[in-house]
Amino acid sequence: MTGLGLVTPVGIGLDAAWPALLAGASGGTRVSQFRITPEFPSQIACEVQDFDPSGVLDRKEIRRYDRFAQFAIVAASEAMAHADLEGPPRGIQPERFGVVLGAGIGGIATFEKQCRQLLARGPGRVSPFFVPMFIPDIAPGIIAIRYGAKGPNYTTVSACASSAHAIGDALRIIQRGDADVIIAGGSEAAVTPLSMAGFGSMKAMSTRNDEPGTASRPFDRTRDGFVMGEGAGILILEAREVAEARGAEILGRVAGFGMSADAYHITAPEPGGAGAQAAMRLALADADADPQEVDYINAHGTSTPQNDKSETSAIRAVLGEAADAAVVGSTKSMTGHLLGAAGAVEAVISVMACREGRIPPTINLERPDPDCDLDYAPLVSREKPVGLALSNSFGFGGHNVCLAFRP
Repeated sequence: MTGLGLVTPVGIGLDAAWPALLAGASGGTRVSQFRITPEFPSQIACEVQDFDPSGVLDRKEIRRYDRFAQFAIVAASEAMAHADLEGPPRGIQPERFGVVLGAGIGGIATFEKQCRQLLARGPGRVSPFFVPMFIPDIAPGIIAIRYGAKGPNYTTVSACASSAHAIGDALRIIQRGDADVIIAGGSEAAVTPLSMAGFGSMKAMSTRNDEPGTASRPFDRTRDGFVMGEGAGILILEAREVAEARGAEILGRVAGFGMSADAYHITAPEPGGAGAQAAMRLALADADADPQEVDYINAHGTSTPQNDKSETSAIRAVLGEAADAAVVGSTKSMTGHLLGAAGAVEAVISVMACREGRIPPTINLERPDPDCDLDYAPLVSREKPVGLALSNSFGFGGHNVCLAFRP
């Protein structure tokens, strides 16, 4: 890969977000994007603060693009600049240049706004931009238009595994020779009334409404659910020979990709994490790696009682005795759960850990759960050479993805 881009609740842009993550910054606040009332079980979120896309988008584009698409474009712009591919990329054939992004929900803010418009004022007042604003695939479509990318272009939708699937798909597209460069990753902006109410009704989210900064506490025995997050992560995946021919800096490589299904329950992970185990084993095999090579795992680590216990069991089953030597962290303790964008943001973090030998902490882990007994880098970051990192993403419906990264 040759470029990285981030929009997160702890910083916009890689230069802001990465130091904040290493410092253990929390993005948790009371919801500010709409009037949150006591009827909402969870009234907190990790929002992207002070987001201003005007440096990348003009006023007309801002009006016509949902927040999730704006996040994607801003992160893609940073990643393309990082890869020295700004503007219509010279030396890259348009037909061999693609965009594959994940989104679990897409433009739900637009959907809710236009539903209110329909009910209050009738069908004639629904915006003609409603459909292209809310469909999840519009983000890669807009980015393709922006950069003249005429190769593979689509969106993966697999709940919280969406953008990890997108990165894995992009890897396979390049490996089989169907493209040379792929803008890959994902975006999500689901801090909305309906989304918050729906997840709240499922009792999936934390209700520590008086403690937003410490509510996301993966692997802690007092955890009570995830905290909604938003943002985007983008990686520029490029065939090595193409990158070398144009003199690009190679930031690292996607070394392996594994995916599986639990085939167990619509929302709950299978106890023991058999599906997660399968995805991790496939990623290690694809990377031609042994379990003892794993230095860091960016865990799915949602801060829900079932996920954290199940994922810990899966990691122990796959790594065996080597599990105690690996650092297993959850950056969702800081960013919250970005749903369909989580895998991409955490992939960028995994790449940076490989590059710098620094691992962000799992903050708020103050009372370890006896059933979660790995090294989660609690409270403070860790310095450690990372020759192989895994990034886990699991979604409602039983979707499992594991990505492997090397420097």
